[in-house]
Amino acid sequence: MTALTLGAMARIYRRFWQVNWAEQWQYRANLLMYLLYWIVSPVVYLSIWSAVARAQGNVQGLTANDFVTYYLALLVVDVLTSDITIHILAYKIQDGTLSGDLIRPVHPILTGTMVNNLAFKALTLVVLVPVWLVLVLLIRPDFSAVTWQSVLLTLPAVALGYGISFFLGATLTCVAFWTTRVYAVNEMFYSLGVLFSGQFVPLELMPRAIQQAAQFLPFQLTRYFPVQLVLNRLPPEATWRNYALAVVWLVVCAGLFLLVWRAGVKRFSAVGA
Repeated sequence: MTALTLGAMARIYRRFWQVNWAEQWQYRANLLMYLLYWIVSPVVYLSIWSAVARAQGNVQGLTANDFVTYYLALLVVDVLTSDITIHILAYKIQDGTLSGDLIRPVHPILTGTMVNNLAFKALTLVVLVPVWLVLVLLIRPDFSAVTWQSVLLTLPAVALGYGISFFLGATLTCVAFWTTRVYAVNEMFYSLGVLFSGQFVPLELMPRAIQQAAQFLPFQLTRYFPVQLVLNRLPPEATWRNYALAVVWLVVCAGLFLLVWRAGVKRFSAVGA
């Protein structure tokens, strides 16, 4: 690839970013709904489990502060690693506007879809961070276990978690090439994610069978692993094992997406969409 081509690609991505950033600002009501969803669920779980821990002294070794810091960290990690591909790509497949994207010199997934995801995250964080800081000031949790080293070590885990979420979401969205019931499939996938990623409750409180299954599934790598990592609750061997597993799952998810995408695009083109 020549320098000119690299420069052209950079201009293309910069333009996509500008367009998607402006587009996200136009849908502020939609952003507010997502923001409420991201804030309300962790805060509700935080309130319930911290109250139980205070009443009992602890819950299987977890104190009230452990629950507070867990859900506050989860609030940020969830935004960083979540994926909204289905709300972008499924619509384009079903109404046929994907045709225009397919004739562009860059992959539709790496431009409109991924850049839209990133612009949405950036704008969400602009609003979320002040809200998160207010919650911290009101609740005053003890984050003394968090260090700069744990934060830096968590950043690659967040990037891997987002990559896994993105390619899993994109693969499931490709179901729209064959059926209009893609949102039903997504709801089932979301339910599995909540169960195995630690969004509902820390995985150490789940039944042993679920804990064991979660160790090998990709869901805990998108939420639970980064949260535990930033809170300094993982021994070194578990940290590197999860990192290795995350890399494997990222490759598997990306490969699976490419296979399903190619088959779906062939069908999409064959029916003349």
